[in-house]
Amino acid sequence: MSLFLISFLSLYGGMHIYAFARLRGTFSPGQPATMLLAGWMVLMTVAPLLVRMAESAGLERTARMLAWPGYIWMGSIFIFCSALAAADTLRAASWIAHRFFGSAIPGYLSAGNTCAVALIAALLASGYALYDAGRIRTEQVTVTTDKLPPAVRSIRVVQISDVHVGLLFRESRLEAVLQAVRAARPDILVSTGDLVDGRLSREDALSRLDRMAAMIAAVPAKGGKFAVTGNHEYYAGLDQALEFTRKAGFTLIRNQSVALPEGITISGVDDAAGQRRGSPPAAPPEAELMRSLSSHQFQLLLKHRPLIAETGSRHFDLQLSGHVHKGQIFPFYLLVKQIFPIPCGTTRTADGSLIHVSRGSGTWGPPMRLFAPPEVTVIDLTSSPP
Repeated sequence: MSLFLISFLSLYGGMHIYAFARLRGTFSPGQPATMLLAGWMVLMTVAPLLVRMAESAGLERTARMLAWPGYIWMGSIFIFCSALAAADTLRAASWIAHRFFGSAIPGYLSAGNTCAVALIAALLASGYALYDAGRIRTEQVTVTTDKLPPAVRSIRVVQISDVHVGLLFRESRLEAVLQAVRAARPDILVSTGDLVDGRLSREDALSRLDRMAAMIAAVPAKGGKFAVTGNHEYYAGLDQALEFTRKAGFTLIRNQSVALPEGITISGVDDAAGQRRGSPPAAPPEAELMRSLSSHQFQLLLKHRPLIAETGSRHFDLQLSGHVHKGQIFPFYLLVKQIFPIPCGTTRTADGSLIHVSRGSGTWGPPMRLFAPPEVTVIDLTSSPP
């Protein structure tokens, strides 16, 4: 935890120092305005930590009052610093060209101009990111297979992922997701982790969680609802998260398989965050579970992180994952894909299996999405023609 705090404050604080220096150099505010800006940036640097402290203490209203400005600011300053970094990289390239090749440095690449343009671009992009986070897209995936029983022509699986029900993702935003789910008319509804977030323990918070769980439970899915854990289930408190998931109508699949009458087998594995936080591992291990599966039935694997086990992809036909949010706010995806190289969307593996990585249905941290809109995924499993 100490290492995390040091890393977070160093990186996030460094962003604020960079932004502060560039803004002060461009606009030359007087001393009162400079002190006010500096104070605001210090407060916003520690705001995410204050939110978590308030949540842990059961102070939901205080946590929400801090979370809205704190997390919107987090997304906005990330966009601003990214735009500044791009502009400063261009300025550096222009200076190098001038130094070694005698090229003239364009006047529009001055420090003041680039900072002003970056600020305007960040304000516009932040506004759009706030707006786009609430516009749920429906992504369609069709999988043709010869493993369905003759009597079953098609099965519709609807996937939600990374909803992050909590401080900022409440009833109105959840209803937008559920409208898309209901419109898809799922046979089977699955959640691939991070359904719930936040440590809320006061009675009013718990009653609100119960209301949202009831909203999800009311969505019809005649073939059943199945869910796996994500890393945030452990961060939020595993017992509370599992209780919410069950109240929402889901059957939790924890390193086990469920054979359905429709002729498919759904397997699910716990997220690796559980072992890192000292939770006893579910049995059997993922590799052993996957090797035990029959190759004659359609194998659907639910796994929060878009990683393929060491046994390879030959043991499943389709893996559904989430976790990465497609970076959520561009250009963060450029960093995320260095850790999780399987891109969002549908990818065919070397073994011929498919893996679909959802961009997520909600948001974590900033209630914003830039070039990574939220999604509900509709997967139609259809029988191969005879």
